[in-house]
Amino acid sequence: MKIAVITGASSGMGQEFAAQINQKCLGLDEIWLIARRKELMEEGAKELTLPVRVFAMDLSDDPSYAELIYALETEKPQVRVAVNCAGYGKTGPFSDISIEDNLGMIDVNCRALTKMSCLLLPYMPQRSYLIQVASVAGILPQPNFAVYAASKAYVLSLSRALREELRPKGISVTAVCPGPVATDFFAIAEETGSPFALKKYFMAKKEKVVALALKDAFRKKDVSVYGISMKALRLLVKTVPQKMILYVYAKLYRNVS
Repeated sequence: MKIAVITGASSGMGQEFAAQINQKCLGLDEIWLIARRKELMEEGAKELTLPVRVFAMDLSDDPSYAELIYALETEKPQVRVAVNCAGYGKTGPFSDISIEDNLGMIDVNCRALTKMSCLLLPYMPQRSYLIQVASVAGILPQPNFAVYAASKAYVLSLSRALREELRPKGISVTAVCPGPVATDFFAIAEETGSPFALKKYFMAKKEKVVALALKDAFRKKDVSVYGISMKALRLLVKTVPQKMILYVYAKLYRNVS
């Protein structure tokens, strides 16, 4: 049985990955959706033509993995596409964000992504694709978004290392590094503080970000960055000292936010 596995599949980019994989990935037998909100996944599954299996899981809670592990061990599917899309962020000064939220971002964005990768890779054959959703925030430390940016730097670094490790096995790894995307992400992020106001002017549509991510993954690119402004930022970080960028960023944040 050939399957795709998508985490964070109840809304936002995860839900969009499910929709586009359903359309573009011919030869799949099932799509496995993973998130906490079962009802939303079941509702989204109605829009898909492929058979769907829903796993209601809290990825920060180890016992939640039992059903998924059992399904993998007993059915031994071929995971042709795996998308680690689950994640969340909290904005605001580090000291104003609760310990639970700061550690929660690490648990979901880093630990859960690592665990899912460990669980799925043994079932991924040659010519399969591992897509790790990082963020353009991961290319540069971000004051008032400190833990989130650091967690996405971890995802980017891990993805690029795994890419080289898995190359001989024929498994392609792509890190997706979008800028701000128009989803409910910021509704959660802004509970603890407002993001840098200028980010709202660079919001991208999830449909376009996911379409490019899949295109880049299937072309076996190491990193997928959507939009001219985000690509320019990535180039800037490569050419200008980070200390200088952070100084300007901090001044703009204080003046504009």
